[in-house]
Amino acid sequence: MSEQKTILITGGAGFIGSHLVQLLVKKYAGYKIVNLDKLTYAGNLENLKEVENYPNYQFVKGDITDVPFLEKFFAQNEFDGIIHLAAESHVDRSITDPMGFIQTNIVGTVNLLNVARKQWTGKSGKRFYHVSTDEVYGTLGETGYFLESTAYDPRSPYSASKASSDHLVRAYYHTYDFPIVISNCSNNYGPYQFPEKLIPLMINNIRHEQPLPVYGDGKYTRDWLWVGDHAEAIDLIFHKGKNGETYNIGGNNEWKNIDLVEQLCDLMDALLDRPKGNSRKLITFVKDRPGHDKRYAIDATKIKDELGWSPKIQALEGLRLTSQWYLENTEWLDHITSGAYQAYYQQQYL
Repeated sequence: MSEQKTILITGGAGFIGSHLVQLLVKKYAGYKIVNLDKLTYAGNLENLKEVENYPNYQFVKGDITDVPFLEKFFAQNEFDGIIHLAAESHVDRSITDPMGFIQTNIVGTVNLLNVARKQWTGKSGKRFYHVSTDEVYGTLGETGYFLESTAYDPRSPYSASKASSDHLVRAYYHTYDFPIVISNCSNNYGPYQFPEKLIPLMINNIRHEQPLPVYGDGKYTRDWLWVGDHAEAIDLIFHKGKNGETYNIGGNNEWKNIDLVEQLCDLMDALLDRPKGNSRKLITFVKDRPGHDKRYAIDATKIKDELGWSPKIQALEGLRLTSQWYLENTEWLDHITSGAYQAYYQQQYL
């Protein structure tokens, strides 16, 4: 029997959050895992079917920008830890609607900090874990890596909103001696990712033989992290990390976008029993995104040396597993990309 704790996970119906919820619910039978999610377009309770009936799991629908709700919610629950993943996270959406990102990612984070600080005053053994992104560091040249000490230089409304929330979380640590840890991760991929992101978008479009839009010259480079590896890193940092510290979580898998898309094309052609090279013909170069960062790459030495974590799934295996999952779960994919699903969530929650 594991130690008794009540852990709040915000954004637990999202892509990374749902993987983390499943891991913690199954691993820590003595923990009560409370999943707080607003259920916007990217939050999907179908991601959590596996654990929805577990006795140590609870879902609560709520919005972190709603202060009266949060105050009532915290009055009804005594949390030992908070793992904060709830965020607007798509760069393109932040360009068209920056205010939504400011409200959720900045104001929502401060709301959580305030209600948690009020509840935890005079108590020990608490932890607020803020999950962030490598995009706060800006862009890299052809060489070099992001370190925990790299200066922030965000280039999009999304990354600027996450950078702001990171600074505020650190400010609460220094100003109020509030118990925090932060992690900044590279691009995640794997099952249950909403298909506006690159890998599931390409898989879905290849499946339907639709154009594969690639920004600019396709040479933008990202470090790709298997979502299951990320969930395990979060678990480790939450339990073993040091208060006030930041940990970079990287996959050690750098790919240029065009190389990644071509690899997916070849994988999908094989899985779908199509002629090799068939899907590469669908690649379409489109007008570049404003403020597009050229390269991200994380140095994850600190988490490896201090906590013993390193990624287990490398890119080729991860891409194959991801492609297979989406092909085996076409009902899930068709449902969340359907007009009816999108219209429902637009009406109900946006």
